[in-house]
Amino acid sequence: MTLSPDDPSLRDAIISAVADGFDRQTRFLADFTRIPSRRGQEDAALDFMAGALRARGWQVDDWTAPIDTLRDEPGFCDCAGEVDSVRSVVGTLAPDSSEIPEGRSLILQGHLDVVPEGPLGMWKSPPYSPETRDGWMYGRGAGDMKAGKVAALFAVDALRRAGYAPAGRLHYQSVVEEESSGLGALATLARGYRADCAFIPEPTAHRLVRAQVGAIWFRLKVRGRPAHVAYAGTGSSAITAALHLVTALQKMESHWNDEDATRHPHYKGVNHPLNFNAGKIAGGDWTSSLPAWCDVDCRMGLLPGDVVSERRAQIIATIKEAAAAHPFLRDNPPEIEWTGFMADGYVLENAAEPESALAGAHCTVTGESALPEDSWTALTDTRFYGLYHGIPSLCYGPIADSIHGFDEKVDLASVQRTTEVIALFIARWCGVRRLDG
Repeated sequence: MTLSPDDPSLRDAIISAVADGFDRQTRFLADFTRIPSRRGQEDAALDFMAGALRARGWQVDDWTAPIDTLRDEPGFCDCAGEVDSVRSVVGTLAPDSSEIPEGRSLILQGHLDVVPEGPLGMWKSPPYSPETRDGWMYGRGAGDMKAGKVAALFAVDALRRAGYAPAGRLHYQSVVEEESSGLGALATLARGYRADCAFIPEPTAHRLVRAQVGAIWFRLKVRGRPAHVAYAGTGSSAITAALHLVTALQKMESHWNDEDATRHPHYKGVNHPLNFNAGKIAGGDWTSSLPAWCDVDCRMGLLPGDVVSERRAQIIATIKEAAAAHPFLRDNPPEIEWTGFMADGYVLENAAEPESALAGAHCTVTGESALPEDSWTALTDTRFYGLYHGIPSLCYGPIADSIHGFDEKVDLASVQRTTEVIALFIARWCGVRRLDG
């Protein structure tokens, strides 16, 4: 039989069980954060999660999908051939086959890939040697988003420790490529995983992400004419030419913000929501030679509702126009390579029931009267579930700081609250049953 999620004894038992397991949860998070799961190096982290699920009795699906098998899936981007396959790990926990599941199903999804840490000497403590100071755990990926992933796993642990099990089917998904393409989430959907709701515990500071931007990644490949610097007039610097193109793209960014974002229902009150970033640059071979080449990796944000192909065409037109105004590039135009995200923006809509369940759990834990919301200037995997498959996709999680920066950290008290909220949300959404029958 299922129990009412508003039963005070159930609520208290769940919150108490989270507290009882939180020291173990913190140690687990530290062990997880020690794994440097950068792009292409995620196997150890996937092994870690697969082992944790097996130890808990989850049914584990661990597979690798060649990129070519995903090309026809909505939201696919080919990353310019930089990724040839995607490995994912999914644990499933369901009522016994002799029982008819009474509750709704749920996907608990999170990514374990992390971004590069930058110069190690600029961290106060080594990024993969997590430390706890003043209630914060420091480490690359601790905030984005290993703490949220761990909270979701330990929320289910707490339910079971309290003597309850979800009345509906759970899929606990560990994915990669969230930071650069979303292909990990896409691979789970191509595998056939579906549920009545998806929940992604990104570090949202206990706010529901109502809207999020999309993004386009591309690489400018500029080629110059090398010459000895003493005779600079006989050549052309690829680096200087690339900076000319970056300036044009910055002007395009301003136009999109001033003309389009200010009219968008979810972003008109958000300051500068669309951000262009020249995030990586490489070029040249010798200090006293004009550089013959320069590659610039770029990212540009999109509004929900923007058509990716149309925005991509505007980027091409901006670069083409800027090149035509440059004395060297007009006859030697740059190449554009599409290297990652071709991601639509997303707005959470038609999700009254899961939102109500989350609001009830949030308010119970925090004492607040309502669930706060945000429109993010970043993106998550929620679009794959909500936009392409009609699965309402909630994004809600702990408080983190300096994600993608030096000394990334997550507030451990907020991690405990997030674990409580997720456990209570599962009770409200899936229902729970006593393990003793």
